[in-house]
Amino acid sequence: MLESQVGKLENRSKPIAVIDSGVGGISVLRELVEIMPHEDYIYFGDSANAPYGTRDKSDVLNITRANLDMLKDIGIKALVIACNTATSVAVKILREENPDLIIVGIEPAIKPPALLYDHPTVLVMATPLTLKEEKFLSLMAKYADRETIIPLPCPRLAELIESGELDSPEIDKYVRELLSPYREQKIDALVLGCTHYPHVKDVIMRYVSPTVRIFDGGEGTAQETRRRLESAGLLRSGEGCGRVKFLNSSDDERLIELSKKLLCRQ
Repeated sequence: MLESQVGKLENRSKPIAVIDSGVGGISVLRELVEIMPHEDYIYFGDSANAPYGTRDKSDVLNITRANLDMLKDIGIKALVIACNTATSVAVKILREENPDLIIVGIEPAIKPPALLYDHPTVLVMATPLTLKEEKFLSLMAKYADRETIIPLPCPRLAELIESGELDSPEIDKYVRELLSPYREQKIDALVLGCTHYPHVKDVIMRYVSPTVRIFDGGEGTAQETRRRLESAGLLRSGEGCGRVKFLNSSDDERLIELSKKLLCRQ
């Protein structure tokens, strides 16, 4: 009994790992820190293998599995896959392979517009692989009778955001060209289906109507992580803030500084 209690206390003190194909998942990390400030976090950005969204499915699965194995060696109490592409490809398999680890994924926030509007038209920006995967197609089918969903592949956007120039002329031009076909169409909501995209939300808002409501899955993922940890008795309590450790598979030191900057950016 005492051994079990000691083990639980040890596990409770372990960090939560957050992984993404680069700096995009910082948008989810920000939500996690907001609702669970006492926790320690390890953020692993896999910039050396980015972008995931144009890779083969088997590549994304193998990369995500290897990244999880590395983090398990460090010692973690939960994994948050803060990448829509990696979630759609790998989350189910990794849960089956790691039944004793809390693994939370993210998915495009298609449900909230259906609750807010009467049959809205919803534009979903995401990577090509996310939009082709069964997870997204099933989600789209589930809400097909409650909203009109328009998938919009954005093959280069995550890569451009990785550069760190979030308001560059190149990003502005790319977003403008992506969204220009929909300027005259009545769009009620826009879903940011990649965790990189909230970092350029201000740019995106320039090219949609002011009445369009923008959604992303970060807050819902953070709330689900908290719920799962609480249910398992693994939430850390106390006062003060935990620590955030940044790791990156690239040897470009600029990416660690960019990650810290994005975490503090409002």
